[in-house]
Amino acid sequence: MAKCAICGKGAHFGNAVSHSHRRSNKIWKANVKSVKVKLNGTNKKMYVCTSCLRSGAVERA
Repeated sequence: MAKCAICGKGAHFGNAVSHSHRRSNKIWKANVKSVKVKLNGTNKKMYVCTSCLRSGAVERA
């Protein structure tokens, strides 16, 4: 679910490193919101990341 319909930004994977340098798996999810968007003259509900919303790549309905 955490994938932007506009830019395709999704989850990133890596390691969480503790103070003693032990490593465990970590996931960073994109800040994705469910918004109503004007698309080709019609209103559509889709998942859009906040950076696309702020930049004006999408127009809210």
